[in-house]
Amino acid sequence: MTTPTSPTAPTVSPAAPPAPLISLTWTDHVTGRQGHLVVDRLVRGVSSGGLRMRPGCTLDEVAGLARGMTMKEALHFDADDAQARYIPLGGAKGGIDCDPRDPEAYGVLVRYLRAVRPYIENVWTTGEDLGLTQDIVDRAAAEAGLVSSIQAVYPLLDDETAARQRLADAFAVEVDGIGLDELVGGCGVAESALAALDRAGVAYTEARVSVQGLGTMGGATARFLARAGLKVVAVADVKGTIANPAGLDVETLLAGRDAYGTVDRGALRDGDQELPADAWLTQEAEVLVPAAVSYAVDATNQARISARWIVEAANMPVLPEAEALLAERGITVLPDVVVNSGTNAWWWWTLFGDIGADAEEAFSHTRRSMRALIGRMLARAEADGSTPRAAAHALVAERLPVMAERFGWYR
Repeated sequence: MTTPTSPTAPTVSPAAPPAPLISLTWTDHVTGRQGHLVVDRLVRGVSSGGLRMRPGCTLDEVAGLARGMTMKEALHFDADDAQARYIPLGGAKGGIDCDPRDPEAYGVLVRYLRAVRPYIENVWTTGEDLGLTQDIVDRAAAEAGLVSSIQAVYPLLDDETAARQRLADAFAVEVDGIGLDELVGGCGVAESALAALDRAGVAYTEARVSVQGLGTMGGATARFLARAGLKVVAVADVKGTIANPAGLDVETLLAGRDAYGTVDRGALRDGDQELPADAWLTQEAEVLVPAAVSYAVDATNQARISARWIVEAANMPVLPEAEALLAERGITVLPDVVVNSGTNAWWWWTLFGDIGADAEEAFSHTRRSMRALIGRMLARAEADGSTPRAAAHALVAERLPVMAERFGWYR
């Protein structure tokens, strides 16, 4: 089902967002599993948002993520920066209700991509998200007959051949054994946390961190925070929580994880403890980083949290009612629409040529951009007497009409 909005649609309000431009559910004729696609908004005819695969993924979940992508793109739009080559796109998201470890998962992915191929060819640029790696997405996209998972953006490039080579070169860059594409998102999350600590006058060496998830985003975040001087006291994966109040050896844990972010327990040191899966929530730490799944913090388990900041590396990990209760207790949630927007932005900074295929250039640009975004959001929250999420929504509500006026609703 597609639901077009009027070219004269009203100003976007976070309280009452318009219906998405495209919303559809696909059913696999082989397994009966379902996949979803939501294009929330187009800018210059194109939208951006990853494809996730997890059991229980729903259309409502994908719609919320697509709206979040619209916000992330808008937050990186600077109407006054005439030098920027990357002009943010619209927001979209895809999701498949299937366990990525299921033997049938890859076939389901290929058939899903074949079914939504016209959208990827024309309006939806996508890539890895929860449960999928970019290598798997690329391989399945090729098998589905696609040129690329981001081919819809190619007509907007000044030099498509050079741009595609630049992005390919960037994906080939490794830093200490981990791909640059896996690191930039965590760099952005870490810089968001560091900016909040700086604003509060908290020394990095005095801050402890607990991370849920040691996959692409959580692992990179843990690495950057540890290297900045913070003490990572707990990490959680599907097997449980690994904790050490004296600090974990993050590099050893990263080296001992599998493709799904599960740590080999043989890598643990003396003093490292194995605790239940939800123990990451209750660790004595100043910063919690949920970097694994959506809806991890609810109205019940939030009462067990004593951290000062929750930094949302995952998409939608803190439920709204939980966030309201946390705010009442003086716990600040730095929202996903800002915190984890670095990976998406890095793709486009690189493809459009704002940065080259260089790790230090990527990290420097990411740190500068994320620190500026966090600063604007927290300053707005302070001025409005609101939460950081409400402040981020207010910034988006100001920028979307400017984007609509400049680029139109569809192209």
